Amino acid sequence: MLHYFIETLGWVASVLIVGAYFLNIQGRLDAKDPRYVWANLIGGLFFVVNTYYHGAYPSALVNVVWVLIAVFSLTRRRTI
Repeated sequence: MLHYFIETLGWVASVLIVGAYFLNIQGRLDAKDPRYVWANLIGGLFFVVNTYYHGAYPSALVNVVWVLIAVFSLTRRRTI
């Protein structure tokens, strides 16, 4: 059951990050919009869990940095 939960987190992460990027490229969601940053933060967290679970430590580290960038962005704007 845990395996399916972790896989679901990975798929949700993919949708959040790629979806936010798609909306940004289409001009429908600005990169400074808190919704864009939150999608990246949550997606990044979910990817950290998924990649760590699968032993993909380099990818997990990239996503930890991704999350830290999002947190920095939100705290700088005081929108957390």
